[in-house]
This record gives sequence, structure tokens and C-alpha cells, in this order.
Amino acid sequence: MRFGKIDYLNMLPFDVFIKSYPTPCYFKQFLRLKKTYPSKLNKSFLFRRIDAGFISSIAGYSFTLHSHSLGIAAYKEVLSVLVVDAKNAFDKESASSNALSKALGLKGEVLIGNKALQFYYSNPKKDFIDLAALWYEKKRLPFVFGRLCYYQNKDFYKRLSLAFKHQKTKIPYYILKEAALKTNLKRQDILHYLQKIYYTLGKKEQLGLKAFYRELLFKRIQKPKRF
Repeated sequence: MRFGKIDYLNMLPFDVFIKSYPTPCYFKQFLRLKKTYPSKLNKSFLFRRIDAGFISSIAGYSFTLHSHSLGIAAYKEVLSVLVVDAKNAFDKESASSNALSKALGLKGEVLIGNKALQFYYSNPKKDFIDLAALWYEKKRLPFVFGRLCYYQNKDFYKRLSLAFKHQKTKIPYYILKEAALKTNLKRQDILHYLQKIYYTLGKKEQLGLKAFYRELLFKRIQKPKRF
């Protein structure tokens, strides 16, 4: 079991959950080694260097959605995926967010993850566009930025997904403190941000995903691939 994970604050609840969830010892050992940013994780998944992980939605377009499917979703706003009024540039760490910016016809610099949160909380003028907010304005649907996808061990990941969905995860103080030091964000800002993120892919989230995949098709936005 080679599991990869996005090394951003949006996965903090999953980090806490997986510490106590029963897995083979090598699962957690590998997980500690395979934490990186989305576009790099996508490549590892497509090249089968990992066989499961939270990857970008655009890279997981061919994987079937189930009632137990997990993802990284936001409704009305996300705070960690922004387009700022600057030069037209994409974030090399991103895949779905860059594609979403194109699908929405935006120009400007795309910021994702922890650096987007740093920009959000240090910018009182709020002179940026929150991509989840604009998506909701246009589609009236949540946006799913990432998906848990896997090539094998389906029963294991189904059980894991259901357990994560049904467990309320409380983040310990010491983990919040470590995250705050690592990201240069305040603990209350991290908690505020995590209120915007959720992981269950219900009917609306699946409709949002399908709407995004249609936009990719209609606007001929290229999906990640091996070659």
C-alpha cells in the first residue's frame, strides 16, 4: 500500500484521523515519505509510484464516484485557492485550481495552499478572487479540488473512507501549534479555514465534479497524463 498525500493544511483533519486508524505499519511509514504538493502527487499516481492518495480532481476524472467517495470540497468559498490581481501566472503546485481558473476565464496569478492562506489573512483589502466563491456564483454548486483515488485495495479504502466520514476529528492543541509555526498562520485562522473544508462527496459535490469535467471538455483544457 503506497499512499500519497497533499502536504497542505486542508489535510490536517485526515492527518489526525489516520494516526489512530488501524493500518499496516508500512502504510504510515510510506505516508510520511510521500507528502508533497498536488501536481507532483498527480504524477506519482499516474506513473504508479503510489497506488492511492488524495490527488487533484482533474487527475482523478476517470475514476468512478461512489457513495463512500472522499474528496476535498468547499462550498461558497475556500480561502486557499485565489487569483490575485497580478501577472498572468499559474501555480506549479496546482492542477485542478489552474484548470478551474481557465474554466472561469480568469487572468491573474493563481495561489493555492498555505501560501494562499498567508496572502488571504495578511490582505485586509481582500483584492483577490476566491475560485470556490466564483464557481458557486456561476454554478450554484460546491467545488471539489481533490479526490481520494486508488488502483487497488478497494475494500480497505472503502472502510477507511466510511470511518473518516463518520468520525468527528478534533485537532489536538499541539498539532495546531505545530501547524501554526510551520505555516506562519495563527491557530484561530487555521481553525477558521478548516471550517470551510469538508470531505464527503454527496449529490451536490458529485454534480459539481461533473460540471467541472464538462468545462474541461468544452474548453479543451488538458488533463494530466503520463506522456
